[in-house]
Amino acid sequence: MSIFNELHFRNVRGDLFGGLTAAIVTLPMALAFGVASGAGPVAGLYGAVCVGLFASLFGGTPALMSEPTGPMTVVMTTIIASLVAKNPENGLAMAFTVVMLAGLFQILFGIFRLGKYITLMPYTVISGFMSGIGLILIVLQIGPFLGHASRGGVIGTLRNIPMFVTNIDVPEAILAALTIAILFFMPSKFKRIVPPQLVALIVGTVFSLVFFSNADIRTIGVIPMGLPQLNMPVFTVTEFREMLIDGIVLGMLGCIDSLLTSVIADSLTRTHHNSDKELIGQGIGNIVSGVCGGLPGAGATMGTVVNIQAGGRTALSGLTRAGILLVVILWAAGLTENIPMAVLAAIALKVGVDIIDWGFLKRAHRVSVKAALIMYGVIALTVFVDLIVAVGVGVFIANLLTIQRLSDIHANDVKAITDDDDEILLSEEEKLLLQEGDGRILLFHISGPMIFGVSKAISREQSAVDNFEVLILDLNDVPMLGVTSSLAIENVITDALDKGRQVFIVGAAGQIKRRLDRFGIVKLLPPHHMTDSRIDALQQAVALISAKSNDVNDVNDVFNSTSGGVRMQSS
Repeated sequence: MSIFNELHFRNVRGDLFGGLTAAIVTLPMALAFGVASGAGPVAGLYGAVCVGLFASLFGGTPALMSEPTGPMTVVMTTIIASLVAKNPENGLAMAFTVVMLAGLFQILFGIFRLGKYITLMPYTVISGFMSGIGLILIVLQIGPFLGHASRGGVIGTLRNIPMFVTNIDVPEAILAALTIAILFFMPSKFKRIVPPQLVALIVGTVFSLVFFSNADIRTIGVIPMGLPQLNMPVFTVTEFREMLIDGIVLGMLGCIDSLLTSVIADSLTRTHHNSDKELIGQGIGNIVSGVCGGLPGAGATMGTVVNIQAGGRTALSGLTRAGILLVVILWAAGLTENIPMAVLAAIALKVGVDIIDWGFLKRAHRVSVKAALIMYGVIALTVFVDLIVAVGVGVFIANLLTIQRLSDIHANDVKAITDDDDEILLSEEEKLLLQEGDGRILLFHISGPMIFGVSKAISREQSAVDNFEVLILDLNDVPMLGVTSSLAIENVITDALDKGRQVFIVGAAGQIKRRLDRFGIVKLLPPHHMTDSRIDALQQAVALISAKSNDVNDVNDVFNSTSGGVRMQSS
């Protein structure tokens, strides 16, 4: 496997045009996210360049465009605010160290081949925290939209809304409203030609210069041109634990964001990405971004779709986009200094609206009440508590409900019968043998994966029937045996043996037999009681019952004859 992403020059024209188009889309988004995060617009640009360049070079999805995204920016905003509040002098440098840690964790996830597991998360949870992140991004832009700086995160912003409204800055609010109008109402035929974000950025900036030249409009200001000042890792012992947790959260979110976008890229290009390689590429990009003072990034759906639609197919498109943005930073940054902050706030707000999963929100309650409650709970926890708490609680509850549902389904596959029963498919010979057992053979048929939730069904079925002499455990249709279910089977066998009953195990082979052997269950039975055939087990069971009946009859005959002799002597 090549260390580099798929890179060839058989699609140069498409890749160059795709990279140029994606750069046009990325520029306003990167500026908006940089401002929204509190790190500054140049941080958004360097994030787009660094993550985009190295993820394209070393990743596993050729057409993927990586850059600062809404979810990553929301988390980074919280990290910056928290660390700067605790350590005003080094807080921002520590935040960039968290970006490096996030990249390191992503590389580790890729090295240990965890890519295929990252997105194995209930959709209700993914939808919930994505919608929650969208709401956070919307709320955080309310202040800048109305001409004020953001204050105190989500809770602080909500508390200050009355003040924002009563002290609205009219010129900035007009610019923000104009930007939103362009983003929402620009005709689709024009959107296919030029990105609405770029149109909104240019129109909003020109409008402010023409009509509000004398107003005190907050703008980006001068962006320092040239190469970035490198940041070495900065941390203190007291804050390192918090930084480590933030790094894991940021890295995990970047993995989810990127791999979900990789799936979209696959569907558009009819290819298949390499999840683990993609995580390594994203990790390298985020480490470099942190070193250069850039925002964390991930695979971006909008940039990726635009790139593919414009003809981009290989990593060359991502390298082209990164190169164009680097040129902007090094030589054309002065052109962005008059961009109003209100315009960028409106662009970020529109991103928040787009992140919300409106399609699932509208129908979740019709699909499943439980699913809807999980999603709404995750949204509330994401917005008002913490992202990692939201995901953790959501995954735990969703998986618990799933396990319960699977257990209920598989519990119906645990059947215990003592005579011919339609619940178990038996051959004619097996039916006759079971009838010969005269109710003294308990056939315990188990099918399907035996996860731990099924152990109760095994115990329940076994205790429901107690007047048997031979127990036959049929495991022919069991592909997987969990630890808890193995212990339940062991309890059934030991209980039967303690009561002097005979036990047979049918169809235990391969992994199932190894699991029983590790538990020492196989050693509890004679070798010939482990059979591959249900008929063989039934035949042996009938023979044992017949032998036992004959022994009892012989004893009764002797007793009766002895009793008769005594009576004759007495007479």
